[in-house]
Amino acid sequence: MNNTESLKTPTIVAVQMCSTLNADENMASLKCVLKTLPATRPLLVCLPEAFLVFSKSGHDTLVVAKKVEQYKRQLSELCKLHNIWLNAGTMPEPFNENKYYAASHLFNNQGELVATYNKIHLFDVNIDDKTGNYRESDFTQAGSNVVVVESPFGKIGLTVCYDLRFSGLFNELARQGADIILVPSAFTVPTGQAHWQPLLAARAIETQCYVVAAAQYGTHENGRQTYGHSIIVSPWGNILSELPTGTGFISCNADLDQLQKIRRDMPMQSHQRFREHLL
Repeated sequence: MNNTESLKTPTIVAVQMCSTLNADENMASLKCVLKTLPATRPLLVCLPEAFLVFSKSGHDTLVVAKKVEQYKRQLSELCKLHNIWLNAGTMPEPFNENKYYAASHLFNNQGELVATYNKIHLFDVNIDDKTGNYRESDFTQAGSNVVVVESPFGKIGLTVCYDLRFSGLFNELARQGADIILVPSAFTVPTGQAHWQPLLAARAIETQCYVVAAAQYGTHENGRQTYGHSIIVSPWGNILSELPTGTGFISCNADLDQLQKIRRDMPMQSHQRFREHLL
């Protein structure tokens, strides 16, 4: 495959993790995964929500937030070392002494931080699982900006987990030209079993984008259980790759020519009659 062809069919990887309470352990696990990546370039690697630390409490996450710059520097070096683009799932970025953003950072293969999206929709819900009550807003500050960024993979739109339930955000990403939408996640088991795959397929179909969802999986040290099923969905709604359980990664080649054909044949954006106001 020559360079022109590779730019039309870039490789995308979604990493499935079972992150622990210890940020250094999670970084070590990531470094091991990166050594086993496909050899093709350009390569986009997507990590799950809370990949850096899966804490017992927001107080513990705040402690990591104060040290987040050292981990961002490590990620930058890893991108240069492996010649990859990296979406770092979410990392806690300080907002003030009591709250942090759930920040989704995108690094290029030069190690530069090219985009940051702060999770807009916060998970304040009651779920029939061992945790039961989730109040993300107690320690997380909601973001307010929609983020789409140019890349060798087409235009990348950034979201996080619970955002998946809000079609208005995805429609705005599509309106701004997104070709690939990332959904780093840590879905609960009950909501994952009920809604994970249908929501991801729906978002891909309605936006005519590739949707890449890297997920947390398993029983974590903090007692939470996450659903896994990392998945990559085509703009036509086809499942291209999926990892139901365990840790590891999945990959696919994004066919940007096929994406454009789908949009030419069914020009949904030009047919759109509703423009939602997000914020």
